[in-house]
Amino acid sequence: MKFLDEAKVYVRSGNGGAGAVSFRREKFIEFGGPDGGDGGRGGDVVAECVDGLNTLIDYRYQQHFKAGTGVHGMGRNRAGGRGADAVLKVPVGTQIFDEDRETLLADLTQVGQRVVICAGGNGGFGNAYFKSSTNRAPRRANPGQEGEERTIWLRLKLIADAGLVGLPNAGKSTFLASVTAAKPKIADYPFTTLHPGLGVVRFSDREFVLADIPGLIEGAHEGLGLGDRFLGHLERCRVLLHLVDATGEHAGQAYKTVRRELEAYGGGLAEKPEIVALSKCDAVDAETLKTQAARLKRAAKRAPLTLSAATRAGVETALAELVRIIDAARAVEGAAAPTSAWRP
Repeated sequence: MKFLDEAKVYVRSGNGGAGAVSFRREKFIEFGGPDGGDGGRGGDVVAECVDGLNTLIDYRYQQHFKAGTGVHGMGRNRAGGRGADAVLKVPVGTQIFDEDRETLLADLTQVGQRVVICAGGNGGFGNAYFKSSTNRAPRRANPGQEGEERTIWLRLKLIADAGLVGLPNAGKSTFLASVTAAKPKIADYPFTTLHPGLGVVRFSDREFVLADIPGLIEGAHEGLGLGDRFLGHLERCRVLLHLVDATGEHAGQAYKTVRRELEAYGGGLAEKPEIVALSKCDAVDAETLKTQAARLKRAAKRAPLTLSAATRAGVETALAELVRIIDAARAVEGAAAPTSAWRP
């Protein structure tokens, strides 16, 4: 399945059904009177957050969604049925924007959440509705109201507890594969991941979701390389694990390059808790490792962790630090959540 995190969709709700003009015509009933029923309401366009999806690839093949028209009213005071809703099933973490791509209409973060994007038109009144003491036989009925139409943008931001950042070939995919059941592409030649990846980490008695995004290069915020379009998937993370390649030319410069791109992107990424680690430590000698660690310490202003995802050296330490920060963030969020008043 291909990964798609943005889609443009046209939606239209259903028109309301028209009211009916009808009169009761039965044998031996001299003055039957009006009995035209009301029209049914048009169907809504609804976005629903469902489990089991992690991409918007379905909306590459279908971009138009129209709800059903309400059924027209009928004689014998029969009202028309409601039109069928058009339901857009989206993964957890989907944001819905208006056509300007700036006005946020909804943010679906939990399975089961539903939001009406376009409401269906009301059905028209039948002639029975207009009956009065002065108008005993009305011959008018209302047409149904028109439905709404709009163009929306669906934007997926993966929901993860921790995120991996770094330059291309910093060992992010290898780290994800070593601590989760995810199987990203890994090879012994330089290349960059093209799509974000997710995996569930089970450490001790804890579980958390880890996200791996494609590597950043200098000038990513200006569109170089893959750009910073995937950084939105880190906005919901509680902590970032910044991996720096120990086999690179200068660990300090590599760290500063990624930090500049995070600050240029915004979205609060530069203010998130960060764990700095020197990866691929098994691929360099002790002297080079010491030099690179000193460079990274000066750049990050903190002592970095050293790890090797291939040999799992230092991996447990990094996971323990991630769990500590995630638990602290969850505790703060739980304390800040409003509690409902007790009711008998």
